[in-house]
Amino acid sequence: MTQTHRRYHITTFGCQMNKADSERMAGILEDMGLEFVEDPNQADLILYNTCTIRDNAEQKVYSYLGRQAKRKQEQPDLTLIVAGCVAQQEGEALMRRVPELDLVMGPQHANRLQDLLEDVFAGNQVVATEPIHIMEDITKPRRDSRVTAWVNVIYGCNERCTYCVVPSVRGVEQSRTPEAIRAEMEELGRQGYKEVTLLGQNIDAYGRDLPGTKPNGSHLHTFTDLLYFVHDVPGIERIRFATSHPRYFTERLIRACAELPKVCEHFHIPFQSGDNDVLKAMARGYTHEKYRQIIDKIRYYIPDAAISADAIVGFPGETEEQFENTLKLVEDIGFDQLNTAAYSPRPGTPAALWENQLSEEVKSDRLQRLNHLVGTKAAERSQRYMGRIEEVLVEDINPKQPTQVMGRTRSNRLTFFDGDINQLKGHLIKVKITEVRPFSLTGQPI
Repeated sequence: MTQTHRRYHITTFGCQMNKADSERMAGILEDMGLEFVEDPNQADLILYNTCTIRDNAEQKVYSYLGRQAKRKQEQPDLTLIVAGCVAQQEGEALMRRVPELDLVMGPQHANRLQDLLEDVFAGNQVVATEPIHIMEDITKPRRDSRVTAWVNVIYGCNERCTYCVVPSVRGVEQSRTPEAIRAEMEELGRQGYKEVTLLGQNIDAYGRDLPGTKPNGSHLHTFTDLLYFVHDVPGIERIRFATSHPRYFTERLIRACAELPKVCEHFHIPFQSGDNDVLKAMARGYTHEKYRQIIDKIRYYIPDAAISADAIVGFPGETEEQFENTLKLVEDIGFDQLNTAAYSPRPGTPAALWENQLSEEVKSDRLQRLNHLVGTKAAERSQRYMGRIEEVLVEDINPKQPTQVMGRTRSNRLTFFDGDINQLKGHLIKVKITEVRPFSLTGQPI
């Protein structure tokens, strides 16, 4: 069913997985003849792709929905969709709470958007949250960028971290075949993309669920094997990947990153806490010593690599001393960037039910102290770029300074320099760094 002259708007909350899903769903809507509009109030179809990791994301969804539900009372042909993790978790309860909704769909159903919409346009309210086997994905994402693209390599997660809802909303691990991933990358290369980020909730688990073992009993397909398999795709100049889990991160992977020229010198490996008892309560499956060994190995093979991570403060039962172990880890390692969060209890996770929750005051105090240290360490790490010549892939105009363009170094540092976006977009430019800040750089093109 084509929807001529209809306009759609998508708002995305949360992680890169959600951004990738939104791009796929936008691709489907455009194939159906809808046209993207920036302003949701001009749209005939509004899709919220939601996230349950933090409370405020959920609250935001409800406030946005409330506004559009009112609009729908005047414009009954407005189509309202909630997709993603809140949809998966709340399901029919969401429909009951906001009866104006037409479609509630979990993340595993992203590729089925067209079928689900045909059902909606036939006059039904639809809830699609049952687990399904994700079919090989042949939908063409509408990429938000013309320069960099996400490529999913594995969906879902089999870990059972006690704070996390991802396994219950994104399902069990399902790896795509190396051939399908390579074919998608080849297509991106033909379309002129220069950089690809391979995505997985737990990317080091890639291949465990694919059939086949080696004579020594290990898996035929590992994430490291995949990197070797896709490395020489024509047109793709840079390869990144996220997110790694310290439990499965191998020396062989680090060696591959050191050997393969297109793989960028940037590792995103969440540690979550610097204290072993807290890590155990989180069910992370490693110690802070093991985490430090991984970073030492990376710095042995790739001394200049950038390291980023995620950390949670105020986990149930965390003592001041345990929190200080997290500070100590951050002090010792010196991260280039760190995503920090105060623990927030998610429905359906074990930790949410524990008695030993900490007060909001303690959580926000610890978060502030951690963030202060993160900024200090990032500023120290930035110093090494001063005066260096870095290769920057130009992505966009600098929104605060229209005479400048912005892009990223191979180590993922945001870099600004003077230039014309029309000439430079998508090009790799050598830039001499003249100014360093904790999380970004400024330079002059050479």
